[in-house]
Amino acid sequence: MSNLSHVQTSNNVSIDLVICTYNNAALLDRALTAISQQQVQQTVKWTVLVVNNNCTDKTTQVVDKHIKSKKIPNLSMILEPKQGLNYARLCGINNTSGTWIAFVDDDCMLKEDWVDQAAKFAQLHPECGAFGGQVILDWETPPPAFVLKYGYSFAQQEHGINISQPNCLVGAGLVISRKAILDTNWIYKQFLNDRVGKQLISGGDVEIVLRIKGAGYDIWYNPACKLMHYIPAKRTEQKYLVNINYALGKCQLISDSMVWSSSYLTYFFESIFSTLYSSVGVLKQALKFALGRGHLEYADIAITWAFVRGKWAGIAQMLRMEVQERQDLLGCAKLSYTKN
Repeated sequence: MSNLSHVQTSNNVSIDLVICTYNNAALLDRALTAISQQQVQQTVKWTVLVVNNNCTDKTTQVVDKHIKSKKIPNLSMILEPKQGLNYARLCGINNTSGTWIAFVDDDCMLKEDWVDQAAKFAQLHPECGAFGGQVILDWETPPPAFVLKYGYSFAQQEHGINISQPNCLVGAGLVISRKAILDTNWIYKQFLNDRVGKQLISGGDVEIVLRIKGAGYDIWYNPACKLMHYIPAKRTEQKYLVNINYALGKCQLISDSMVWSSSYLTYFFESIFSTLYSSVGVLKQALKFALGRGHLEYADIAITWAFVRGKWAGIAQMLRMEVQERQDLLGCAKLSYTKN
């Protein structure tokens, strides 16, 4: 089933859209314009909260303009002075009250029925921990051919035309149950940082989803919730892909430890072995490229090597952790909590 248009939502569905933003006023304006065009059943209670994470551009003016237009019901803005996406998301959770919280990035344009489809899905799956929809990449300019192989680097999400239960979900358009996120204790302790200012740090959304699953909740993919994720031309450059894949490699190493069920020592040596194996693989590809015998482009090798370097950085980070922090991290998303 991929369309919920026949479902009538009752008045017990409440969803809060939280937009965390930092110096991205022009795209935020477009995102709010898309939200202003939402066609939502009157029985759905929904609000929009913009979390201003120390913006120094025209973010305030953009939000004020949309508030004055009155095209978005219950639109408001709050300042979060602590820099970083985790802090901004925490602020959004703590300053809303809906049963469901939707994280809508400031560069995401929701299709006009997104809120309605999300509310219908939430009503049909009240015990769901989190769900996400189709994330379609919207390129500012046609990207180089090699870039198209790295959709995951841009939070692309496409799991087919049917509702399904994937292993993980991206942060763009992620809808979480308030009860589920509270059950994980994430609001009290986060292990993975996410974007801090313009720094390409990654992993906050991965941790949220893993810990919701670890708390015993199901996660779902609902293709009826569609959004366009705008990708500016500068993000299609090789340098960006190298930097973001470094962050993703580090994220994977740490997040994998969250679902590890054995000892730290076992995980450490397993990580060393797998990362060393990957390193040798990249070096072999680089040698073939140098000899003119490989099928990969230089950009592919550079991006893959960045991911592997990120994993080495993740290993180093775990080595630097205090013993108690490491103990808290290991297996924290392996059904560590029990639903009430």
